[in-house]
Amino acid sequence: MHTNGQKVWFITGAARGFGFEIAKTVLASGDKVVATVRSQPEKLAARLNHPDNLFVTQLDITDEDQARKAAGEAVAHFGRIDVLVNNAGSGLLSAVEEATANEVRRNFEINVFGVLNVIRAVLPYMRERRSGHVINISSVGGLGGYIGWGVYGAAKFAVEGLTEAMALELAPLGIHATVVAPGFFRTDFLDASSLSRSERVIDDYGATVGEMRSFATQANHQQPGDPAKLGQAFVRLANAEKPPVHLLLGNDTLARYREKTASLETDIREWQDVVTSTDHDDARA
Repeated sequence: MHTNGQKVWFITGAARGFGFEIAKTVLASGDKVVATVRSQPEKLAARLNHPDNLFVTQLDITDEDQARKAAGEAVAHFGRIDVLVNNAGSGLLSAVEEATANEVRRNFEINVFGVLNVIRAVLPYMRERRSGHVINISSVGGLGGYIGWGVYGAAKFAVEGLTEAMALELAPLGIHATVVAPGFFRTDFLDASSLSRSERVIDDYGATVGEMRSFATQANHQQPGDPAKLGQAFVRLANAEKPPVHLLLGNDTLARYREKTASLETDIREWQDVVTSTDHDDARA
């Protein structure tokens, strides 16, 4: 672990939830923060007590021009961007079949295309300085599938894949990329402000997705994860000399990941003859 002076962070979706907690913790650590919000930037600045180290700007991540403008403003204000936290996102609770094309598009527009808009806006500044750290927030649902979270999970699986490739592409340029997969934390993610539910409900999914809908309502604000501790984890991550490509946060995430790898190993074992049967004869070792 090391700290190399004051960093400038660019955090999307900072009005509440993870974004707010990370911004608050980073400011307390002495670093500078560019916090982006979709509306009412002055409201967030007031909630964080208007410190000199804070610059709040408006950004709807689905608008690429606005993303470029926000990145430019950040660099004009603080001189550089050291850490990008792609936090802004949106949930969708729905069976895969229930979600309409528009609901799916909207979710990917925010969780995948929006993240890419911000990445494309910020990376030129990091490449210029041959330094920086891109931190994309995925989810435990980006590591393994959950009933009712197929579309949201698929968007987060995309973020996992993008980050893995970025880590390889950016390493020679002195830039790190990490994808963080938090489990269930006590934020307002399950409130209507963050979570959409499909308008269409198919009765056949009552025992699966229907149960998840009830569970999501009851579980709200009972989740095991502590958002303040998540903020601390981000500060540690940004100060690490060799940050990981994957950072899982929460015992629930760790358990889900181990379950996934065990089940994959079982599938490989049971289907080994088929798995190994498809190479050309001349390609076999």
